[in-house]
Amino acid sequence: MTNTSNIDQAWFESAATAQIHAEQLQAVERFNGRAAMLGFVIGVLTEALTGQGILHQIGLGTLLSQG
Repeated sequence: MTNTSNIDQAWFESAATAQIHAEQLQAVERFNGRAAMLGFVIGVLTEALTGQGILHQIGLGTLLSQG
């Protein structure tokens, strides 16, 4: 291989790595967003069913009462 083909190969590998990383980052961000939305909906539904706020449900309700 010549020096030019080594440079071309290195550039291709670098570009491919960057593209794979970007695609993985998008997938992780999509998953995190969906998990956050699901957690919020579950919290609101639990609040509606129990009548207690989210802070009370996780044991931090005393912080609201002290004010």
